[in-house]
Amino acid sequence: MSALERSPELHHRDRSRVVIVDVQDKLVAAMPAGAALVANVAWLAAAARLCGVPIHITEQYPQGLGATVAALQEFASERQAKLRFSATEALGWLPALSEPEGRDQIILAGVEAHVCVLQTAFDLLAQGYQVTLTVDAIASRRETDQRVAIERLRDAGATVATSEAIAFEWMETAADPQFRALSALARNRTLT
Repeated sequence: MSALERSPELHHRDRSRVVIVDVQDKLVAAMPAGAALVANVAWLAAAARLCGVPIHITEQYPQGLGATVAALQEFASERQAKLRFSATEALGWLPALSEPEGRDQIILAGVEAHVCVLQTAFDLLAQGYQVTLTVDAIASRRETDQRVAIERLRDAGATVATSEAIAFEWMETAADPQFRALSALARNRTLT
């Protein structure tokens, strides 16, 4: 029996990267649901680590806005400082067609949805990446800004998904050796 040809719309662990944009102490403190945001981003990062998906973290002007929140620091050995709102320059990636590892699916999480996440997504789309907004793991101070950013990016070709949907797409099958661990992670998740 041959392997199932999977849809290019699904997230594949060998094609994905997670980018956590600016989930820093002072920015999270300004979010109405900052604790829920951090919990959802941490859940996504734990699932990515379980599935072998690389995780990248950026920090907007860390001297003024503080470091990445402590709960997320374990997920990346280094964090890229930046002054531009878009994280693409700090990440330093080649356009998607030149990406040496074939990781052309970028899953975005972080803050603020209408500033740094939005500008990063637009720049990555322009470079040919498939960009997904993890809607339960992004935030803005104001709901209207977040909603309009998601709508604007969806209209521009970004995919919208939840962290759990993405994780189970990475997993693909209950026969995967990590399936029980992901299922436990999902069962023990604090619902936000």
